[in-house]
Amino acid sequence: MSELPDCQYCRQDQRLHDLMIEIAPLSASTLYLFKEQTYRGRCVVAYRAHVNELFELPSTERDLFMADVARAAQAMKTAFGPAKINYGAYSDKLPHLHFHLVPKYPDGPSWGTTFEMMPNPKKLLADADYAELITAIKRAL
Repeated sequence: MSELPDCQYCRQDQRLHDLMIEIAPLSASTLYLFKEQTYRGRCVVAYRAHVNELFELPSTERDLFMADVARAAQAMKTAFGPAKINYGAYSDKLPHLHFHLVPKYPDGPSWGTTFEMMPNPKKLLADADYAELITAIKRAL
């Protein structure tokens, strides 16, 4: 039995739970709501296994993963009506394939420029507000 890498997505540990809330499993990944909500509806789609680069996936898995990203983005568009969704896949400090899906609104933060990965001050919500966002996304999935 191999040991899991020291990765919050693989271990599903407190590091992950401090940053995001699981919304739903998808075909090749898991959809999470990012707790920091400066960008209303911001989510993360994390691939189910530990790889760092998109090109490391066999084509069928890559296609499934990218379909998950598109499905999540469409659900966010339906649920929240952003003008644009930004996609970020950095993994410099956390080597696990994941995409940040960041809804952008014309009168909102960072419109017309790159979104801030960890805005300061953080916009954290009450549990009921997170639940409302999650329900809206699940309804649109």
